[in-house]
Amino acid sequence: MSRARTQLSSPLAGRVVVITRPAGTATALVRRVRALGGEPLVLPGLSLRGAEDPPAVAAALRAALRDEVLVFTSPAAVRFAAKLAPLRTRATVLAVGQGTARALRRHGIAALAPQRQDSEGLLQQPALRELGGRRVALIGAPGGRGLLREQFAARGAELRELHVYRRVAPRLLRRHVDAVTALPRSARVLLSSAEALEHLHALLPPPAWARLCAATAVASSERLAAAARAAGFTRVRIAASALAADLLAEAARR
Repeated sequence: MSRARTQLSSPLAGRVVVITRPAGTATALVRRVRALGGEPLVLPGLSLRGAEDPPAVAAALRAALRDEVLVFTSPAAVRFAAKLAPLRTRATVLAVGQGTARALRRHGIAALAPQRQDSEGLLQQPALRELGGRRVALIGAPGGRGLLREQFAARGAELRELHVYRRVAPRLLRRHVDAVTALPRSARVLLSSAEALEHLHALLPPPAWARLCAATAVASSERLAAAARAAGFTRVRIAASALAADLLAEAARR
């Protein structure tokens, strides 16, 4: 089969796919886009940093590992926590999504994860229904929606919030701006973080932002789709989840 026919039969067939995941975390997704025939454009919407006071956070993490229920909010939460202390615990461990559960398995922890890859899905897990008086540690970063924090408190948990990393604005270079300014309307923009969307809106010059919004956004949830429309995207699709496979499946749909 010729190279041209192979490309035409590929799901993404030369389409530009904008990846907005945090800086330094897009390597695997870039490979998947290329394997599907697409052209990845890495445009980080966030940058991840470690805790500001590592010794204090490490001590708090060691205490949290003795709690009854641990909830990790992202793969980054697992990665940064593991840098602070060995992840050994007898607690019931839950992960917001399958990617976070996979990260925990790499550290020998079998975590429960919902089919629905978000906070609402996690809150439906039987292990989180009755939390009265139970010690629960929520491990992640500052900010976010706060839904888990509110619901755990409402369900009577003795909640410990542990911020093992921070999300900050990315550093966009001229090459990022130039690439977005030249983006074709046929491009797909993968969105799985409202905070990343806000940073890109604030940092990109207006002509580049307008060009980005002329592409089709592929959002990981209804909530993020609404945020994308409010930010200026007029063509928005909703993937089945934030998993790379689901985002790319929606991006490939004609």
